[in-house]
Amino acid sequence: MTADTLRQQARELLPRLVDIRRDLHRYPELSMNEFETTKKIRTFLADAGVGLLPLDLPVGVLAEVVGAEPGPTIALRADIDALPVKEETGLPFASVIEGRMHACGHDFHTAAILGAAVLLQKNVHKLKGRVRFLFQPGEENGKGAQALIEAGALAGVKAIFGMHNKPELPVGTIGLSEGPLMASVDGFRIAVTGKGGHAAIPDAVIDPIVAASAIVGGLQTAVSRSISPFDSAVVSVCSFQAGTTWNVIPDHAVLEGTFRTFAPHVRKKLPELITRISSGIAAGYGAEAKPTWFTGIPTVTNEAVTTGIFRQAAEQLGLAIVEARRSGGGEDFARYQELVPGCFIWMGTSGTEEWHHPKFTVNEEALVPSAALFALTAIVAAEQL
Repeated sequence: MTADTLRQQARELLPRLVDIRRDLHRYPELSMNEFETTKKIRTFLADAGVGLLPLDLPVGVLAEVVGAEPGPTIALRADIDALPVKEETGLPFASVIEGRMHACGHDFHTAAILGAAVLLQKNVHKLKGRVRFLFQPGEENGKGAQALIEAGALAGVKAIFGMHNKPELPVGTIGLSEGPLMASVDGFRIAVTGKGGHAAIPDAVIDPIVAASAIVGGLQTAVSRSISPFDSAVVSVCSFQAGTTWNVIPDHAVLEGTFRTFAPHVRKKLPELITRISSGIAAGYGAEAKPTWFTGIPTVTNEAVTTGIFRQAAEQLGLAIVEARRSGGGEDFARYQELVPGCFIWMGTSGTEEWHHPKFTVNEEALVPSAALFALTAIVAAEQL
C-alpha cells in the first residue's frame, strides 16, 4: 500500500469525517460523561465494518481491525471529552450545550482516528497484525487513561501512538521529537494554621495570612535555588483562601497549586522542597504549615523506535516535520507510555487560538493528513515491531 493511495482515500473520506467532527462539536460532553459521544463513535465504526471490542466501562470505545497476516497489536489513541467552556466561535455548528465546548480539539482527534480506522479496514487485506483503537474518555480530568488500562485496553499491545492538535503549526506539518514532550502534573494543598483574633490587636494573634503570603514568595526559590538550571520545573500557587470578614484575623489559610517538570528525579524532589520551605517559613511566624499532595500524571516521554516509525510514515506522506516544542501542559497518554513504548506528536491545524480558549478552532483540512498518517504509522509499526 502506497502513501499516495492512503492520502487519496483520506481525501475522499474527508466529508464523512467533517460530518462526525461537527456533530461531536455541536454536542460536547464532559470527562467521564461522554455517553452520547460513545454511542456515536460505536455507530460510526460499526457502519464502517470495524470490529468493536467489549469494554467494561460506561463511556469510551475499544475497536480493532484485524489484518490478513499475523503480526503485533498496534494501538492508536484519541481522547473524546470536552471542557466546561462557553463557546464564542460563532460557527454554524457551535456547541448547543450551554457552558460546554470542544475547546481543546478532542472532537478533531476523534474524527481523525475514526478516519484511520476506516482506512485500515478498507485496506485490511494488506495489513499485518491488529490495530486497536482507544477512544478514551476523561483526558481533561486525568482519569480516562488509567480507567482504560484497568479495563484491559493495552492487553497484548506492542506500541501506542497518539497526538494533540497544535494551532500554531500549519496543516500538513507535525511536531515530532524523541524524549520528554509534556510535563508531569501534580498538585499541592498547604494548610497554614495560626491563631486568630481582632484585626486591631495583631500582637495577640499569629496571622496565617502573613505566613501564607511569605510562603507564596518563598516557594519561588523551590525552583530557582534548589533545582539545577539544566532541569525544567515550575511551582505555581493558584489559590489563596483565608478569612471571612474585614476585621477578623482568621485561624487558617489555605494555598493550592501545581508543580510540573519534565524530569522524574525532579518530580520526586519537589514535594520535599515544598514541605521544607513552607514549614520553615510558617515556623518563623509562629504558625504551622501542613502540605498534602494530589498525585497527577507522569511526563509524556517519546521512545526512540516509535518516534522513528512516526517519522518514517510522515516522510512517506510528504508531511513537513519540525522539532516538537515541549509543553508544560499534561497529558494522560503518559500512562500508556509507562507500560508500552509509544510516541505522541503535535498535529498542525492552522488554528486561531490556543487550547481551552472560547474561540478555539481547527482547520478541518487537517483531518486528511491526520487520518492518513495514523493509518500508515500503524502499518509501518506492524511491519517493524
